[in-house]
Amino acid sequence: MRNSSLYPKLAVQSIRNNRRFYLPYILALMGDVAAIYIMSALCNDPGVKDMTPGRPNGYMYVSIFMSLGQVIAYLFSAVFVLYINGFLMKQRKKELGLYNILGMGKGHIAVVLLIETLLIALFGIGGGIIAGLTLHKLVSLILHQMVGMPVPFGFYISWDGMIWTAALFLLLLAVTLLVNLNKVRLSKPIELLRGGNMGEREPKTRWFMTLLGIVTLGAGYYIAVTTRTGVDAIVTYFLAVGLVILGTYCLFTAVSIFILKALRKNKKFYYQTSHFIGVSGMLYRMKQNAVGLANICILCTMVMVMLSGTLSLYLGTADMIDEQYPGDINVEVDYYPHPEEPFDGDAMLAVQTGFIESQGVTASSMGTRCELTFGAGQRSDGSFTTDRFSDGTVGAIVSMSFITEEGYAAVTGETLGLAPGEVAAYNVPGDTLTIHWDSQKEGRKLGESAYPIAKKLSSNPCFTASIVQMVTVVVPDDAALSEIYERETAVYQENSNPLVWHAYLDVDCGEAAILELEERYIDAAGDRGFFRNTGKWEICKWDLRSEGEEESYGLAGGFLFLGLFLGFIFLLATVLIIYYKQISEGYEDKERFEIMQKVGLSHGEVKRSIHSQILMVFFLPIVVASIHIVFDFNMVEKLLTLFYIHNSALTALCTLGTVLVFFIAYGIVYVLTARTYYKIVER
Repeated sequence: MRNSSLYPKLAVQSIRNNRRFYLPYILALMGDVAAIYIMSALCNDPGVKDMTPGRPNGYMYVSIFMSLGQVIAYLFSAVFVLYINGFLMKQRKKELGLYNILGMGKGHIAVVLLIETLLIALFGIGGGIIAGLTLHKLVSLILHQMVGMPVPFGFYISWDGMIWTAALFLLLLAVTLLVNLNKVRLSKPIELLRGGNMGEREPKTRWFMTLLGIVTLGAGYYIAVTTRTGVDAIVTYFLAVGLVILGTYCLFTAVSIFILKALRKNKKFYYQTSHFIGVSGMLYRMKQNAVGLANICILCTMVMVMLSGTLSLYLGTADMIDEQYPGDINVEVDYYPHPEEPFDGDAMLAVQTGFIESQGVTASSMGTRCELTFGAGQRSDGSFTTDRFSDGTVGAIVSMSFITEEGYAAVTGETLGLAPGEVAAYNVPGDTLTIHWDSQKEGRKLGESAYPIAKKLSSNPCFTASIVQMVTVVVPDDAALSEIYERETAVYQENSNPLVWHAYLDVDCGEAAILELEERYIDAAGDRGFFRNTGKWEICKWDLRSEGEEESYGLAGGFLFLGLFLGFIFLLATVLIIYYKQISEGYEDKERFEIMQKVGLSHGEVKRSIHSQILMVFFLPIVVASIHIVFDFNMVEKLLTLFYIHNSALTALCTLGTVLVFFIAYGIVYVLTARTYYKIVER
């Protein structure tokens, strides 16, 4: 044992002999390292800053998304590497025990494990860095195209990113080495020799964990389906996710055992060859299977939620832009009514179109509207109160917007024909809109208004963006709007909101010309005389559709890229966990099926029972993940409203499409990994 060259030879030979286990592990490690290096390089790439002088938020989007991705990817990589390392050590217990029996001390085995870890680091981390350097430019091109930013020229190498990535994964591999050394230190040679063959005892039905799984899973589902607004979703999302994850582990470790034992008691079902072998085999090793199945289920859910959510955000951005920016130039004026010097919307529209046409550009008005918006709370009976923090309110704050029928018709082209006192409403329950005009925190009641709802609106006619629950009310005329404004002012007093006048203008010039036009407008508007005869108002500003489009696609594209990037990493981990699970079960089942054939079970019956068992185990996680997706849909939909995406049909189609594509990919993985299982068992 004094020959120092023996240990490297043993380490190399061990990796070569176990290449079926180590090759996928090293390739996965390379993928994780490459992904994290690429994200680090994108954060630090000076070309991103230099090529986006007109997009101050462009670099911020890239930096934030990639920094977030780095943290998530590394934390996930740590869990994944430790999980796979545990599998590898289980498969190698007999080999390490043999070394010990043949005269190698635990210190010598530790040296072999150290050299193996260094070789894995060399190929995994070194190969990952090389792959990251090679793919960085391609990934940068894809990212910049998705966020609508110009691609920086040149080839960039992030030395800091390279060093930090290598250091993080060296630390991770050092942790796995310490875990392995501790296992060897605590194990006896005979335990190592028998470790690979030690099965699981039949687990007992754990009623507490079964009940805990049902309660936590039900609570997570309840939170998800009862979430009403995007703000509620932010507050409760991680709580719901945590409950569902806990419930999933309990489901697979306890509830599954309860179900399998119930199937075993059903004699008609159980005493069939394929069912007998499948149920008994799953029950016998369920403690071992449960964690792996739960991991696969959670990973599948994460991939499908990320991809469907980010895809819905990206594809829904066009509708969101159309809703928020109806015109090429969107003018907004905030004003408080002044009897002596009232704001004149017609005069303001004339000033805006007159200036644009004075610059040689033709402007056409798409319509104007006046709007009043204020916060309120909704009561359990469906009515609303201006004391939005009172004990009787439910859910988050509601944003209530009021517009006139004339403004509604100008924007939508639809005539409602409202009678005096009637309203049309969006997102109001019941047949009557009731508002309690209550002062905040003082408890004073200043009156109550009740308006019959002549028509329920299926879509929101207001373009005002809000992350809270939106309620929009169309009133017959300016007099009705003024009455509501006076009541709102009496409640909020100095904190009352102004009326907002909107005008939407289309122009016959390109994006560059519109930006130049905006600069000229800012210069001209510096002279107060520019707005002569428009009345008294507070703020007048332009919102350009082109700028909103760039910002929106930058945000949505960044999220989609991050979702695809992390989804790929999670999918890779899912495939590898399934692969290792199939190999592990193949070696464990090999001897069992050989014995069954010796006692009279035909080859065909063995193959059918294998197929039944593997199909049952393999597709259970994806079925449960799909159920998670169904219950999670409402919460994802509400989270998307934070980005002003209200297209439920699009979100549903993206979710359904993602699930179908994932099922196809999952089926392909099943075919490939099942083939490996069959080869081991039938060998």
